[in-house]
Amino acid sequence: MTQNGQTIGVIGGGAWGTALAQLMASNGRDTLIYAREPEVVDAINTKHENTEFLSGVKLDERLKATGDLQQAASQDILLLVTPAQHVRKTIETIKDKVEGGKRPVVICAKGIELDTGLLLSQVIEQVCPKACIAVMTGPTFAAEIARGLPGAATIGCKSADKGHELQEALGVPGFRPYTTTDIIGTQVGGAIKNVIAIACGVVSGRKLGESARAALVTRGVAEIARLGVAMGAKRETVLGMCGIGDLMLTCSSMQSRNFSLGAALGEGKSLNDILSTRKEVTEGVHTVRSTLSLAKKHAVDMPITETVAHLLDDGYSVDDAIDEMLNRPFGYEISGKH
Repeated sequence: MTQNGQTIGVIGGGAWGTALAQLMASNGRDTLIYAREPEVVDAINTKHENTEFLSGVKLDERLKATGDLQQAASQDILLLVTPAQHVRKTIETIKDKVEGGKRPVVICAKGIELDTGLLLSQVIEQVCPKACIAVMTGPTFAAEIARGLPGAATIGCKSADKGHELQEALGVPGFRPYTTTDIIGTQVGGAIKNVIAIACGVVSGRKLGESARAALVTRGVAEIARLGVAMGAKRETVLGMCGIGDLMLTCSSMQSRNFSLGAALGEGKSLNDILSTRKEVTEGVHTVRSTLSLAKKHAVDMPITETVAHLLDDGYSVDDAIDEMLNRPFGYEISGKH
């Protein structure tokens, strides 16, 4: 159990959901994970391994899985790890479990809802206006966290007291959560870094060099900060785990689904061919258009995001996209002019 005897319900049986469930269970928390796929539930309960999404990682025998969403949602603290575009439907299904702040919902997915342009916390607020909502995000790869390697994250919660309670409940010696009341900034960083990672992957796949990737990451930070501040976030949030930390990790490793997708594009593969071989969602593909909509709404210039959208959705070739970026007018480093 957690320090105060609370149980953990993890909603989402993909790699990251499984990693978080393993982290909690292996540190003595009573943890129940929900997965849609019967074979995932069976494998976790009998083989103590998620052979579908996190193969090769031995799971704690105390970790239990269920195909009953309501059962998982009846635990004391809920970690919501469904793909971003499924958050609304999931919350609507378990609304009675979370309305009125009955139990905290900690969003561990990253993305922006396509149809509305809402951040995931705003989606939940629409469905359950009085829900207790937090966000946990940061520079973490599922396989590493599941194996017990050290990591850190940011917990964003409007209530500083509730954020601290969640920090105490979810933190363990090898996994250090830091708290902030900037729930907007934590989500903007976590969502848009996936788009920047696709661009960095293209640089890698096209063998344009580490100097180019470093420049792209740096300008990516500027884009995230501009949009975040325009939406009400604190600029310093972008300097933390959920901003620069997450961006550094995602933009530099083939373990990242977004980076590896960009690398494959850079090598000449088509988007459809890449996605057809993947079991899990590559969130940056879905986030790019909704990010541009937010940028337009808030009058923010986001040239990297715009170029990635041209590449993914508008038929631009990789060479066209690279030319578009390299032939932009020279700009200012600090001022926000471009």
